Amino acid sequence: MKAYIFPGQGAQFSGMGKDLYEASPQAKLLFEQANEILGFRITDIMFAGSEEELKQTKVTQPAIFLHSVVLASVASSFEPQMVAGHSLGEFSALVAAKALSFEDGLKLVAQRAFFMQKACEANPSTMAAVLGLDDEVVEKICKEVSESGEVVVAANYNCTGQLVISGSFKGIELAGEQLKAAGAKRVLPLQVGGAFHSPLMKPAEEELAKAIQSTHFRTPVCPIYQNVSAKPFTEPEKIKANLITQLTAPVRWTQSIQNMIADGATSFIECGPGKVLQGLVKKINKEAEVSSLEY
Repeated sequence: MKAYIFPGQGAQFSGMGKDLYEASPQAKLLFEQANEILGFRITDIMFAGSEEELKQTKVTQPAIFLHSVVLASVASSFEPQMVAGHSLGEFSALVAAKALSFEDGLKLVAQRAFFMQKACEANPSTMAAVLGLDDEVVEKICKEVSESGEVVVAANYNCTGQLVISGSFKGIELAGEQLKAAGAKRVLPLQVGGAFHSPLMKPAEEELAKAIQSTHFRTPVCPIYQNVSAKPFTEPEKIKANLITQLTAPVRWTQSIQNMIADGATSFIECGPGKVLQGLVKKINKEAEVSSLEY
């Protein structure tokens, strides 16, 4: 079975989507529609913007979403039997699987980015990647540091031996010291706007909930394995609830890939900028076939 996977924040690069825009009239139409919906020419930033411009949450999230969704729309080979998206990528996956319209998906992504940015400004915070430790050890240390009054949680279960933690600057610093002492190969601070997938995103979750509840969702053409539980869903109301919880809950990517393989996935096709997810899939299961979606 073919599984299509959609990247999240961090996959952006200057020039992303330009080849699509120039090669396909349908792609050009969708990109221009996006410029109108967003109220600014995001294509100008995607095609020729600086790294700094692309790193702004309000740009990054819609840009990655657009690249992924437009690619899926114009690729003749796109016939998903199951889909999953990493964090933001879950919205791309839902549009590609026809659970959400292009316009509604883009509006939700733009609102999500805005609400997350606002939450980051209200609670300055950060994330760090922990390499070379068992998940249980990272979870235990995060719990101990949190009990001291700082916020730090396991946020992204990316692959075996790579877990991203999220929280207050002090919480990340304290946890980092203890994780290194426990044998972590590295604890790498991430260049992100704040503590995504942590309790510090609660204000964004509450605002996004209203937007999601008022948006029409359809039954997708195939199951979507959602971040919060790593399990497959097709029922619109459950998909909505999981999307809302996703902002403060961890991304269970390792478990999602393992479950997709258990349910029959034999090849994973990354749909969007970069090849980050293909690398993670190979680390989770080296037998899995990986590739990029071509248009």
